[in-house]
Amino acid sequence: MAKFPLFSEKSRRIAEADSVAVIGLGRFGSALAEELMASGTEVLGIDASEEIVQSFNGTLTQVVRADATKEEVLRQLAVDQFDRVVVAIGDDVQASILTASVLLHLNVPVVWAKAISEQHGRILEQLGVHHVIFPEKDMGRRVAHLVRGAAMDYLEVERGYAMAKIAPPQVIRGIPLGQTGIRKSHGITVTAYKTLEEQWRNADNQTVVNEGDTILIVGPTAQVEAFAQLR
Repeated sequence: MAKFPLFSEKSRRIAEADSVAVIGLGRFGSALAEELMASGTEVLGIDASEEIVQSFNGTLTQVVRADATKEEVLRQLAVDQFDRVVVAIGDDVQASILTASVLLHLNVPVVWAKAISEQHGRILEQLGVHHVIFPEKDMGRRVAHLVRGAAMDYLEVERGYAMAKIAPPQVIRGIPLGQTGIRKSHGITVTAYKTLEEQWRNADNQTVVNEGDTILIVGPTAQVEAFAQLR
């Protein structure tokens, strides 16, 4: 069994900071790790491929080649001291499940895990993984709404509840939002707005939006989709 004395010391330091361990540096894991770094979060990256590990040397706070299915290895890397760990392994379901199981056994407070199928996701949920994500499925659903042309951006906050960035339809232009009655008539709420010259601002009952502005709306998915189709 390989030893990681130097890595372990550095990993413990990272674990004490605003940090996340990302296991699996494929397309999803690498994009996640790089975005976390860009936002100021320290990242310990772990992958079984030496080539992948070398490609991230100097990009992440620390990157290590290791077998994350082994409890002793994760302990040596101080992964058990991280508050948040993401299992981003996508091409090996068995390794994903074993890694998630070890992390839960180590009592990691919050474990996120990528699932590549409904069955994979069910197993992860049955293990007790705190957050199971379906990147391809979720992105496909989001892009479908954008392809329809109804929204500039779209996010399903939870199944059945969504947020969308859209151009304000004629029905609410030039009128204080509190007088439009859209919450009652359309079931959505305008939470923020942006003009061409200004930054985003919170919306209230006195807010007036006009053609050329952009608004952020939230509400039940069906109502958000319907309102986004208005012109």
